[in-house]
Amino acid sequence: MTEASQEKPDAAEEDLRLIERVLGGDRQAFEALVRSHERRVFRVTLAVLGQVEDAEDAMQETFIKAYRHLKQFRRESRFTTWLTRIAVNEALQRRQSRKDHLPLDESSPAQHRDFPQRFEPWAADPENLYTKQELRELVEKAIRSLSAIYRETLILCDIEGMSAKEAAEVLGVNIAALKSRLLRARLMMRDALSASFEQPRPFGRRVVDTAAEVKNMMGMVLMRVARR
Repeated sequence: MTEASQEKPDAAEEDLRLIERVLGGDRQAFEALVRSHERRVFRVTLAVLGQVEDAEDAMQETFIKAYRHLKQFRRESRFTTWLTRIAVNEALQRRQSRKDHLPLDESSPAQHRDFPQRFEPWAADPENLYTKQELRELVEKAIRSLSAIYRETLILCDIEGMSAKEAAEVLGVNIAALKSRLLRARLMMRDALSASFEQPRPFGRRVVDTAAEVKNMMGMVLMRVARR
């Protein structure tokens, strides 16, 4: 289960209570907001930037901007969504300034070179093959191997538990494009992890599993390693 789905039912309400206290001049309340969201923000900035030091700087700037603009939070979306949008924008600006990112159109042939080529059925339960720490390291390595647009999409949807609508809003794309990116990200993750998780293919079984099987297996692995 992802961190987002394990949040307490009143987490959003608690955010709102803390925001009211911050706007009333209570700085300790903002520190509580930071503690509540810093891991999520760091994972998001790391997903976009790919480097720990840059991600930490972007995380700090995200909270500075959130504090400065907290009065602009209109509660039309969850605070988590609003904060994540700031984090993504900050990280994207930093990535662009490094001049190491070339935006790709969703239909660009260049993107299709990232599409996975190799599939084998995975073992029924990867946890039987590896410890939780080993699983985490394998998945983190696979996530780092993704192109940035797929990495950030996977983090928002499968690690942070955002809905397609929320993630699309944060990334500034339409829902169809978001779902396309997410499917490709999941398939590329499966491709990257296949060498570790695959099992001999039974006679007559198709090589490529269905999208539903890919999603279910990825969900099982990510559920066990998402929380730090």
